[in-house]
Amino acid sequence: MRLGKQRHESKYLAIEYFYTRNGWSINWMCKQLGIARAAFYKWKHRSIPQQEQVNREIAELIKEYDERFSHILGYRRMTDWINHFNHTHYSRKRIHRIMKKIGIHAVIRKKKKKYNTSKPEETAENKLARDFYATAPNQKWATDVTEFKIPGTNKKLYLSAILDLYDRYPVAFVMSKRNDNPLVFKTFDKAITANPTAKPIFHSDRGFQYTNKVFQGKLKDSEMIQSMSRIGHCIDNGPTEGFWGIIKTEMYQMYEITDEPSLRHAIKDYIRFYCDERPQSRYNCKTPTEVRTEALSSTTPATYPIAKNKRIEKYKSKWSA
Repeated sequence: MRLGKQRHESKYLAIEYFYTRNGWSINWMCKQLGIARAAFYKWKHRSIPQQEQVNREIAELIKEYDERFSHILGYRRMTDWINHFNHTHYSRKRIHRIMKKIGIHAVIRKKKKKYNTSKPEETAENKLARDFYATAPNQKWATDVTEFKIPGTNKKLYLSAILDLYDRYPVAFVMSKRNDNPLVFKTFDKAITANPTAKPIFHSDRGFQYTNKVFQGKLKDSEMIQSMSRIGHCIDNGPTEGFWGIIKTEMYQMYEITDEPSLRHAIKDYIRFYCDERPQSRYNCKTPTEVRTEALSSTTPATYPIAKNKRIEKYKSKWSA
């Protein structure tokens, strides 16, 4: 496939295809398509420039990655992943141009529904204050509960997870058909079992589970500082909201989900994929598991500053108190 501009490209390809496959007359096909026979042979025996040949190879890689990862890669991550796995240095502009030419793009996220808050029993200050940067594991944890519709029913499946803000690694997650206190309590207990010495700032929204006195007692017993988002400011818990967005954007493209068991399997296996196989640009194309493993085995963990986002900065300047 030629990525540059070429007049009558599709006609030449059709002639070559039917001549090779069915033995049709080249002279007859050229007459039917209104092109000169000499023009076809000139196209057929043309020399392909080196740059064009490389573009073809890139296009094949893009098709392979798009199919393998179920259409979840935009041009930025497509560039990062191709360069990471193939030890190349292609620019994002080049990958973007080729993706547009061959009609490949990532799936588009749907707008989220308006978030309705519940009345809390007892709240905590927003001590995290949108400072999502951490210099080591277990300094800052963020948590939330999200819901998934079970296909073919009017029921829902709820997912509770706790995210470490250093490496965006889900230190614990639990699924349940009920959005209740046991769901959140069990998630917290799993996180503590896996990280018994952790004493992070623990950030959440003002959901009833997190304002529950029993849960706040668990935080106190673990010597954790509780932090909560302000009412109507979902960006206060941005990393967790982003994690939900990633799952819901990519998971449905990667798995066939038809009922509750298949939905549970998809969630569990996607989180495994997210942790172990999904490189992230911020972490120099390492997976969360790789980042966490390296950090926990080092006395001076590597730092991964958060790049500034102009939209978020604009939002902060407008809405921050």
